[in-house]
Amino acid sequence: MQTLTAKDLTLGYGESIIIDELNITIPKGEITVLIGGNGCGKSTLLRSLARLMKPKSGEVILNGEEIAKMPTKEVAQKLAILPQSPTTPEGLTVKELVKQGRHPYRGFLKQWSKEDEEAVNHALEVTNISDLQDRSVDSLSGGQRQRAWIAMTLAQDTDLILLDEPTTYLDLTHQIEVLDLLFELNEKEGRTIVMVLHDINLACRYAHHIVSIKDKKVFAQGKPEEIITCKLVQEVFQMKCDVMYDPMFGTPMCIPHGRGRCIFANRV
Repeated sequence: MQTLTAKDLTLGYGESIIIDELNITIPKGEITVLIGGNGCGKSTLLRSLARLMKPKSGEVILNGEEIAKMPTKEVAQKLAILPQSPTTPEGLTVKELVKQGRHPYRGFLKQWSKEDEEAVNHALEVTNISDLQDRSVDSLSGGQRQRAWIAMTLAQDTDLILLDEPTTYLDLTHQIEVLDLLFELNEKEGRTIVMVLHDINLACRYAHHIVSIKDKKVFAQGKPEEIITCKLVQEVFQMKCDVMYDPMFGTPMCIPHGRGRCIFANRV
């Protein structure tokens, strides 16, 4: 199982520093969710962990090696990333999209193999879209389309999967559908999953490990029930709330103050 660590990582664009000397280790075999206010650097951090962005300083370590020095194909065989709102060429079918996940294993002269076909079919099956494989990706609903993209990352057959806001633009039903799928992949196949989420209650429900980002650094990290408090929500999101427990799952649940209410109560 792959290990992923950032050491003294500094990221930015031009002269602007977004992440400053950040240290983080992603727990193996768990779901880690990055949370924080808009513009805090969650997506930037995720991109750097996947070697899509070069650090200004510091390093990302994948399986004991500095990821920047690893061959691209080797990285792609160990780590998959699904960016926010990916786009597909017009007319591409679901199966054609999923087959793109096998690219890291394809040589210039290598024929499509039985192993490739099995990986694609498995990805279609576990995402429950086998019956959609001949349809155009353009014709799918938002939830179906996101499942197709996740199937592509699964076909890449990596232990590590990084997703940038996989529930963006989805209604609540499809958000739960996608997060349930990722939860099952972690439970049944042991995949290590790292994702950015905006909804703190969904983050608490699905994450084993939460990392909150504020002021260019890790503000707090740990199990949801250990770190999600009224104080954290106030400081990280500038939002007053009560934190209670989800009656179905026992995970922290934030109840925002609003409609003129401005007093903390029932802190946990």
